[in-house]
Amino acid sequence: MTTTTTTNVTDLYPTRGATEVATPRQDPVVWGSPDTPGPVSAGDLQALDRDGFLAIDQLIAPDEVAEYQRELERLTTDPAIRADERSIVEPQSKEIRSVFEVHKISEVFAKLVRDERVVGRARQILGSDVYVHQSRINVKPGFGASGFYWHSDFETWHAEDGLPHMRTISVSIALTENYDTNGGLMIMPGSHKTFLGCAGATPKDNYKKSLQMQDAGTPSDEALTKMASEYGIKLFTGKAGSATWFDCNCMHGSGDNITPFPRSNVFIVFNSVENTAVQPFAAPIRRPEFIGARDFTPVR
Repeated sequence: MTTTTTTNVTDLYPTRGATEVATPRQDPVVWGSPDTPGPVSAGDLQALDRDGFLAIDQLIAPDEVAEYQRELERLTTDPAIRADERSIVEPQSKEIRSVFEVHKISEVFAKLVRDERVVGRARQILGSDVYVHQSRINVKPGFGASGFYWHSDFETWHAEDGLPHMRTISVSIALTENYDTNGGLMIMPGSHKTFLGCAGATPKDNYKKSLQMQDAGTPSDEALTKMASEYGIKLFTGKAGSATWFDCNCMHGSGDNITPFPRSNVFIVFNSVENTAVQPFAAPIRRPEFIGARDFTPVR
């Protein structure tokens, strides 16, 4: 395997070269000790290690869901938030698609990030204190909201944000019911054990396009077909208040929502304070801090 260095950090996961390159995972999935007390059971930690994800039927209660739904509505209807560069709009409908750095914009969502039911699981899985690498609310209103194409988050966070190791975990908390028809999250179980380095150089300011429609960092049809045949595809459904934790290297995506039923969620990415970002491994410049944090203050 060819490796390069950036600010004296070895690149274990080459990507954005002339061809696609599959690299076996070099890092643990669960970094914490199996006997360390925490909200995640030993059996669930084993399942996370095996599959790359952990689904929870109810992480937050119905009354809490209602509070977060009200805050989501407030944020997405606020003209000042819409005008903020942290808001991403749908290319066709011009409706808000995502609002980034939501834990800094909203004290309501900041409280959720600090909730031990949330950050406690992240600390246990990653085996250290954690900080928020990225947070956002995703809005998928009915009748045509577009999906997110297949990708590994770590491929982007490594290439464009400079995360050296796979010591990052995401949680998607449903704020509306996730049906099997309204563009829910899909993951290829076990795909997190192989890193797929994608072909093609990263354009400058790639994030401006990729947040609306993925291009650089997109796997080939051939690679996706092979992975889907090997791993299968799991579609996540659940009531508002349910949550899916998933490893940073899971191959995942979601379809368009052409139903009348909206699908919205809050998405929080926790990174270990022992895995802080360096310079990008495969991009000319790093992405803005509201997408890839450079504030490594632990969540307390």
